[in-house]
Amino acid sequence: MPPVVDAETWQRHLADLRAREKAATRELDAIAAQRRRMPMVEMPEYTLEGEEGPVTLADIFDGRPQLIVYNHMWFPGKTWQCPGCTGFTSQFTRLEFLDAYDARFVIVTQGPIDEALAYKRRVGNKMTWYSTANSPFGTDVGAPPGGGFAVNVFLRDGDTVYRTWHTGGRGTEQLSHTFPLIDVLPYGRQEEWQDVPEGWPQSPTYSRWPSSKDIATHYGEDT
Repeated sequence: MPPVVDAETWQRHLADLRAREKAATRELDAIAAQRRRMPMVEMPEYTLEGEEGPVTLADIFDGRPQLIVYNHMWFPGKTWQCPGCTGFTSQFTRLEFLDAYDARFVIVTQGPIDEALAYKRRVGNKMTWYSTANSPFGTDVGAPPGGGFAVNVFLRDGDTVYRTWHTGGRGTEQLSHTFPLIDVLPYGRQEEWQDVPEGWPQSPTYSRWPSSKDIATHYGEDT
């Protein structure tokens, strides 16, 4: 258990922590400002597969100028795809708020579109999916066949698309609400790599994450 102190001592510790939290917030604001000033790279034309058939990368914007793409890991022949990707994208069930910012957020995967859409239904995913199985798009943006996941952001000017930002690994955590919620808990993520007081609960990394099958049980087509 955390140590027990009087209210005045607790407020003093909170003030010390708050100073660091505010400094981190200002640093994140500065990072976002630098991100907005990043140069862009023009993308070639790509044709992907959507639920209604072939679609160009520019068409995926659906008339909007801004697009966020989550490149979902895909392993051929697997019933359950990457649990991290499945869990991360399962939290985005209401994306209409992006309309006010002239943006979309979609999934692109290396899996064939029919298999991808079947998996979407199986796990109850609410996002719009596209397939780059017959396009070099995934490879060109850091998510090749058999490779890892990625987040890419694009800006459209007419039919011309520009790549503005990319991240992977723990860089995606800032887009999630799950880890920020868990990180404010007294025990945090309870993973063995974290710095915690002696004797606090810790488990192997990923051991508390839901599996793809767990997510399907909670949200999928059979629930």
